[in-house]
Amino acid sequence: MNMSGRKTLAIMLAASFASTIGGLPFNTLPILLGSMVDSLGFSVQQIGLLGSVCFAGYLLGTLVAVMLIDRLNWRWLTLGCAVGAAAAYWMSSWLPAAAQLPVWAVIGFFAALMTCLGMRIMGEMANKERALGMRLGIELGVVAAVLFALPSLVIAYFHYAGAALMLAAIILLLSLSALVLPKRQDFIGAREQLRGGSLLSCFRLPPAAYAALAFFFLFGVGQIGLWAFLERLGHGLALQPTELGIVFAVLKLLGGAAALVLAVVGDRLGVRLPHVIVLAVLGTGLMLLGNAEGFLMYAAGAWIWEVGFTWGCVYQTAAIARLDSSGRSIMLIPGAFALSSMAGPAVAGQLVGQGFGALLWLAAGCALIPVLAFTCLLAQRLRGLYALAPLR
Repeated sequence: MNMSGRKTLAIMLAASFASTIGGLPFNTLPILLGSMVDSLGFSVQQIGLLGSVCFAGYLLGTLVAVMLIDRLNWRWLTLGCAVGAAAAYWMSSWLPAAAQLPVWAVIGFFAALMTCLGMRIMGEMANKERALGMRLGIELGVVAAVLFALPSLVIAYFHYAGAALMLAAIILLLSLSALVLPKRQDFIGAREQLRGGSLLSCFRLPPAAYAALAFFFLFGVGQIGLWAFLERLGHGLALQPTELGIVFAVLKLLGGAAALVLAVVGDRLGVRLPHVIVLAVLGTGLMLLGNAEGFLMYAAGAWIWEVGFTWGCVYQTAAIARLDSSGRSIMLIPGAFALSSMAGPAVAGQLVGQGFGALLWLAAGCALIPVLAFTCLLAQRLRGLYALAPLR
């Protein structure tokens, strides 16, 4: 696929905004669920169930995306999903508590389609690390702005209904990026035109791609498990609420900055060395967290760990895209991440009873094994293609 630099940048920005639509419901979920407790009288058990239903809709959307995204018009898909998600938020703003479950399943479903579309397009780019870094950086930048405004400027005055309507408006605004998205048949070329067969044939991926997805899931289990209890770790060090607020505010900004750094670096480090760097950064952060006795070491450990986590997600996503020339496996990454989000906190919760040291060792092991696996998988891929052309 030959495109000018300006057109490529426009497509990457449009795909990033489409992916941001998919990320908004989940990045704002804790704040929204908290406001539902205050506004709608939800119990802790009810909001927990609501989050699970949302993830269930998200998983279903991921599976549907693999089967249908390469069969649909991407511009109309973006507009349709945006309208569907915005309508679900609008309904959620006035429906009673008993009717929220199916609405949130719909929100999760449309969010998954948008995330998968953005990743599908970025995975087709030649410089995958740069494209995926830009996607995540833009997404986290928008999320940071929303998280800044939502609690203090919207929920404080208009409660949950105002927050839901604000997100509906933001989604519709971001959907204008559909006007710049490429036509599917022009973008993916003749090699990806439909070849008939059942929809289930879309899941016939290379064994290496499925193995890579499994290792990405393992990576997520350890890191998301730590993320779920990172605040509790700081609380155990007797940190003040203001100190914890500083740590987590800076954390999101660092995540976005780390992703944008990869957008600049791109694939200049090759395809295997970055995974070793990720392990070194994560290991440094975990070591600092394990030895923290106060604010400074805890903050440094959390921030360094966040950078490693962000880089790990981007580089492993790029590796999965390289291991599957069809481009379909990258759309299963949001599903793998959602499964990690379910399993990680549950596993971590069992370990925390034995102390935070066990949780940190879990995160370290779930970082080490995938890094070794990805370097081996990519080495095999290199050996198979090196004689013909550089690794794509």
